[in-house]
Amino acid sequence: MSVAEARDHTTQNPFPLTRETADWAVGLQDSDIPQSAYERATHVLLDWLGCTIAGQSEPLVAMLRDELAGEGGGDCTLIASGAQARLHDAALINGAAAHALDYDDVNRRLHGHPTACIAPAVMALGEMLGSSGHDVLVSFIAGTEVACSLGEMSEDGHYEMGFHATGTLGTFGAAVAAARLMGLDNDQTAMALGIAASQASGLKANFGTMTKPFHAGKAAMNGLLAARLAARGFTASDTAIEGAHGFAQAEAPGFEPMPIRTEPGAPWAVEQMLYKYHASCLLTHSTLNAIRAMRGEHKFTLEDVETANLRVRSTHASVCCIPEPDTGLEIKFSIIHLAAMGLDGADTGALETYSDANATDLRYVEGRKRIRLDLVDDMDRSCADVSIELKGGRVLQGDANVGLPAKDTAEQWRNLSSKFTSLTEPVIGKERSAMLVAQIADLDREKSVQDLMKAAC
Repeated sequence: MSVAEARDHTTQNPFPLTRETADWAVGLQDSDIPQSAYERATHVLLDWLGCTIAGQSEPLVAMLRDELAGEGGGDCTLIASGAQARLHDAALINGAAAHALDYDDVNRRLHGHPTACIAPAVMALGEMLGSSGHDVLVSFIAGTEVACSLGEMSEDGHYEMGFHATGTLGTFGAAVAAARLMGLDNDQTAMALGIAASQASGLKANFGTMTKPFHAGKAAMNGLLAARLAARGFTASDTAIEGAHGFAQAEAPGFEPMPIRTEPGAPWAVEQMLYKYHASCLLTHSTLNAIRAMRGEHKFTLEDVETANLRVRSTHASVCCIPEPDTGLEIKFSIIHLAAMGLDGADTGALETYSDANATDLRYVEGRKRIRLDLVDDMDRSCADVSIELKGGRVLQGDANVGLPAKDTAEQWRNLSSKFTSLTEPVIGKERSAMLVAQIADLDREKSVQDLMKAAC
């Protein structure tokens, strides 16, 4: 479908998406959400909190903290900093910190990272309001469902135009979550979505820079601001998503408006999260998993490799194909450099692996020259095929697919708890780290999220 055809289609489509989404969010009953979704939501928030604690030490977060909260004051926790900030500033700074390491969760329906946008907004607001853990969970689940549903409606067109869905669609999710937690009515929630539509932004051109995590922080702040303004009577178009000159027409060719949760028995978005165990772009993970499995079975080193061929989806080219990274941050978006490190057995789950020194290490620079990237159209974006020819002529084949959510809830909690402690113990110590795991596990029964946020300060 051409951009012109998409505009005509969107303008003529009578489905009132902005209003219907507001009605769904307001009408959602706690009992509509299955226990499995509540449980998985705690998994999501555990991973978010761990990434945020570890991310607070990143230079970009320090810059934001100095600029926005340098004078101190405010009612909301800046996680792992020992400081407080005003509501909107806390959402922005914690959101940027959550995505600073590019180690946070991903949802395929969104084409991005929903939690880094939605959790900072709802947790800061919940802390200020003294909301219960249950109410925060319901609001977070609702916001995540809306953001990921809009991602499905946007299909590939929005992302392929150059928009970073984390920053754009995450803004709507944060707005819905905040509106729900504040108890806004149908009209107010529709206005919040309309206000969010004009703030939904973020460009893939900034991948590999400090501005990528800034997208997540801005989405958290902008969505929260949208809800707060709507509560005051601030007005916006109630067709700002689907209508003429709205979000879909301007930013998402091929957008197909539809109701939220058309299949009541379908999994909720929080049950479909994909978690990172490499601290890099998710699109690199299947390649790294395939290489790790092949190394484990065949016991080779980088020096043993004559050539390696990576076969992945062609859309990787605009996301994670920096050819010659100069910084640790750029490594996260360089699939060939990461492959060289993986062939060497580097721990790609360790934060210290992503250093400027490793970006320019001559062994990896030379190793990249022996790696060929084969970009194809007929492949799922979550899959990778890897072929390795060892010196002496032996050829090895491997593949992986990281696009499938884990089925074993208990095992996932153990894996995420292990990741959490590895990220947080160096920052806040073993005792506080264990306490936070227990608090998140019991979040649905907590009378207020204030204790959790205080413990995470």
